[in-house]
Order: sequence, then structure tokens, then C-alpha cells
Amino acid sequence: MRETLRAAEETEKEEMVNNDNTAYPPTAEGLLAVLRRLRAPGGCPWDREQTRQTLSRCLAEECAELIEAIDLDDPAKIREELGDLLMNALFQAVIAEEKGEFTLEDVWREIVAKMIRRHAHVFGDASAKNSEEVLRLWQQIKAREHDRDSSASALDGVPPEMSALCRAEKLQKKAAKVGFDWPDAAGALAKIAEEAGEVADAARRGDEEALDEELGDLLFAVANVSRLRKRATSEELLRGANRKFERRFRFIEERLREEGKSPETVGLERLDELWNLAKQSERCHHHA
Repeated sequence: MRETLRAAEETEKEEMVNNDNTAYPPTAEGLLAVLRRLRAPGGCPWDREQTRQTLSRCLAEECAELIEAIDLDDPAKIREELGDLLMNALFQAVIAEEKGEFTLEDVWREIVAKMIRRHAHVFGDASAKNSEEVLRLWQQIKAREHDRDSSASALDGVPPEMSALCRAEKLQKKAAKVGFDWPDAAGALAKIAEEAGEVADAARRGDEEALDEELGDLLFAVANVSRLRKRATSEELLRGANRKFERRFRFIEERLREEGKSPETVGLERLDELWNLAKQSERCHHHA
């Protein structure tokens, strides 16, 4: 019964789109048609003003919202944010099409060819028995594609626009491919303790410049451990820590509102007390 209702809802949604205008079906081509119409004379003034540069400012935000939806494992939100991200990508293709640079068909052709070429163990004669061998093969094929010259660096190709934590892990991965890496996470864990000691030493000396540098080194070492553990990236772990902090602080605010108070008025001792209560509440909920 539930599947029948769901199918009926999807049919109704599709009919609403098609009845509105059959030129805009719920497909990639339909979205392209919508974007082209918005960009055409007599279309939407805002959409007509957009450039690839102005759209790029929204791209990081759209990616972040999709990542958050994935972290929350919210299918409805993932579906919505995927749509927003696809819209931004197709908008870029429409602008390139207007400039005569390339079409969406060119994009599809290039990415399909690249996926087939780099998966030579699936579509060709190469062999890869596990994910590590797949990654090595991928890098070999990628290097041949780029035809590196003698002046190229192993660290080339890491965009400076990436978040600092993501970029740290990417640089570490690049260096690891040429053998510059810890054999396992244990050595990198020891490096965290070493860097933490240097942070504490700089703080004791009151050397602010050294403290800045050592804090950066500590963050880099933490990213290294996250990478070597191969469970979650440092970016994912920090997002989790951010969510936990936000959840607990909102708990504090809610409890204080119930008392007719606010965080600014109760002092640090009371805030710490409520923080510990939030932690205890989470543990009880987890074990319930």
C-alpha cells in the first residue's frame, strides 16, 4: 500500500511539471531548458546577470549544504541539495554554451571517457585486486594523461581554494605517493604529542609568533592521523565536533531559558555545570 501511495505521489509530481509546461520535463534536459529560458531575453533579470564567477561563490555553499545533509543521513535533504548542486553545475554549462566554449554534451563525453580510461581494470586489460591497487593504477594513468615535465612537483594539483584541513590531507596523500609518509598512524600519533609540547612551550615563553606556527603544525599533525586511520577525514571529524558543540550549547541555552536566564548572566561555573549535564544527557540517551 505504501509503495502504491509513493508511486502515485511521484506520478502526480511528474504530471504537475509536465502540465505546467511539457517543454520542461523533470530531467537534465528539462533543467537545461529552464535555465536557457531564464537566461534568454525576457527571462529572469537576476539569472541573466549571473556569470561563472558569481555562480562560483554559491558553489561552496551548495557543496557544504549537501555535505551537511549527507552527514545527517537525511534522504529528503540530500535529494534537495543534490538538485541545487546540479542546477549550479548545469548553469555553468549553459554559460559556457552561450560563450561558444563547450556544451553539456562535451562535458558528458569527457567525463564518460575519463571514467572508462581510468578504470582500466574494469574496461581494459589492467589488473587491480583491491582499492589500494586501484588508486595506484588511477594515479599512473592520471600521470600519463598529464605528461608531467621534469619541473613538476608531486604536490601539484592541490587547489588552494580547498579548506585548510582538506588541503593538508591532500598534500600529505600526494607526498605519500612518493614515499614520504609514516608507516602507520602510530608514528603520526606520537607527532601530535610532540607538537602539543611545542605549543605549550611557546605559550609558556609568551612567543606569539612561535605559538601561531606551532598551533598550525599541531593541526597538520592531527590531519595526518585522521588520514592514516582511513576512517574519517579531519574535515568530517571537525564537522562532527562542531555539531556536538552546537548541540550541547543549545542545550545550555534551553535550560537557562527555562530558568528565565541567559548565558551572559550566570557565569562560567554555571555554564560548565550545564555543559557537563548536556554530556551526561547524551550518554544516557546513547545507552537507552
